[in-house]
Amino acid sequence: MRAEDPGDVERGGIAMEWGSDALAELLSRLDLRYLALVPGSSYRGLHDSLVNYNGNRDPQLLVCLHEEHAVAIAHGYAKVTGRPMAVAIHSNVGLMHATMAIYNAYCDRVPMLIIGATGPVDAARRRPWIDWIHTSADQGALIRAYAKWDDQPASVEAALDSLARAYSITRQAPSAPVYVCLDVSLQEQPLPAPPAIPDVRRDRSPRSHGPDAAAVAATLELLRDARRPLFLLGRLSRDERDWDRRVALAERYGALVVSDLKNGAAFPTGHPLHPMPPSIFLPAASAELIGAADVILGLDWVDLAGTLAAAHGHGHRAQARIISCTTDSALHNGWSKDSFGREPVDLTVPADPDLLVQALLASDEPIKPNEWALPGSTPPSPAGGAGGLGDSAIFMHDLAGALRDAFGDEPACLVRVPLGWDGADLAATHPLDFLGMDGGAGIGSGPGMAVGAALALEGSGRLPVAVLGDGDFLMGGTAVWTAAHYRLPLLIVVANNAFFYNDVVHQERIAGQRQRPARNSWIGQAISDPEPDLPAMARSLGLQAPDQVRDRSALPAALAEAVAAARSGQCVLVDVQVRPDGYLSVSG
Repeated sequence: MRAEDPGDVERGGIAMEWGSDALAELLSRLDLRYLALVPGSSYRGLHDSLVNYNGNRDPQLLVCLHEEHAVAIAHGYAKVTGRPMAVAIHSNVGLMHATMAIYNAYCDRVPMLIIGATGPVDAARRRPWIDWIHTSADQGALIRAYAKWDDQPASVEAALDSLARAYSITRQAPSAPVYVCLDVSLQEQPLPAPPAIPDVRRDRSPRSHGPDAAAVAATLELLRDARRPLFLLGRLSRDERDWDRRVALAERYGALVVSDLKNGAAFPTGHPLHPMPPSIFLPAASAELIGAADVILGLDWVDLAGTLAAAHGHGHRAQARIISCTTDSALHNGWSKDSFGREPVDLTVPADPDLLVQALLASDEPIKPNEWALPGSTPPSPAGGAGGLGDSAIFMHDLAGALRDAFGDEPACLVRVPLGWDGADLAATHPLDFLGMDGGAGIGSGPGMAVGAALALEGSGRLPVAVLGDGDFLMGGTAVWTAAHYRLPLLIVVANNAFFYNDVVHQERIAGQRQRPARNSWIGQAISDPEPDLPAMARSLGLQAPDQVRDRSALPAALAEAVAAARSGQCVLVDVQVRPDGYLSVSG
């Protein structure tokens, strides 16, 4: 990654003279490698200190073109590492830009330290016009409903304590973004003497907590008696050891496993105990497993109540004893309904689900065979090219297969896939093979999250690849400039159907229900006339981008060339024209 070194500045060579110098000193002592930002006058003091006092090191500044991108980059970074990244947001206007991305990160339960700023709280210090419209009485109120904690300290000493506290809070499970708003006057305050910097090395608090002995014993009792146990694997860690433990636990109890596309890879998709491909919404075959299970263990499964209701809707009411292991209730509030419905469970275990898995394995129970009779029919393969549609048409399944072939035996990380991606096309053998969705299902997050994942994966040997819809890329595409600027290897593949196609499906359904013309469903949905030139846009942002791929026969070579270029250190975009009806129907 290209470093931006400040001229004639060496860390430790400048005295601590200003309030922002003390704040920069504290940030350098936290485990923060990067700080994503869109420059803004409300934190000009901190900006100067991070560059000219800290030497632009730990954290290193990452220039972004939009506040929403800056937060999405930190989100993607956290998805890979499990660690918070810092983001600087300019006053109320920058925070309003960033709100969608913050909501995504909140719903996805990732750690993040957001440093905000405001014009002078003391009205007597405000410059005419600009300081007044960039100052708010309670700036944190803009995001308080979907942030874990926020503060607006009134002194340098209080700000040091607040930042140290925020960093600790965001790392504790359940993780979510935290926000500290710094008065511009506080940053630019001369220091009569260096203040005491909190000793953050003393904070050895565990990030998460395991289950108590009673919960472990109760879970073991239910699993011990189970004949058809089923595991629902949700938000779980990227750690390989945790991955291996999940496999070992499922094998010990002969438990079948269901995973989904909303979350990152949690279990090998090709394992015999993972019989159904992951999906966004519950398919009928997985509903059948839920109906047949006698014990269901949910490990931070997203929307357990909705999943059980969906299974019943498919004609399979759950009769099982149900265990739910999650710490998520600590973040539930009345504003955001991402807490979902009340879980109809027999046992709630308020603990880190991977620590519950570890505790259950420590019991040294014997391996037991299951009594599962798997569904007789094999799930259908995703639709590929179909007769009568022309041999050149590219369907999503064609794109997935060609991309998989282009990877070969070298490791890659699917940062994102679009809504039309079929779970049968996901082959996960490692927790970093797939990172899941964005939590809040907000369009435009994909490009920024891809950049953040590329940042975290740099030097790992694993290629970050994001398959994005054209609507997602057009909303957030300028985020990739940051990847090009910092020379991050990254491959973006745009599955371009020239529509907001998920909403086309919705309009077709509504028209059918109302007995109105479904042929009009494209109106207000098409991204055409003119059709945006995505390769030209990407090239203007510093990416390599060949012309759009429109013929299925040209797809393998185009993707193989793109993968090779990205593995050599380039930032590459491939625009692929896919048939709109090659997308699977979804109900989002």
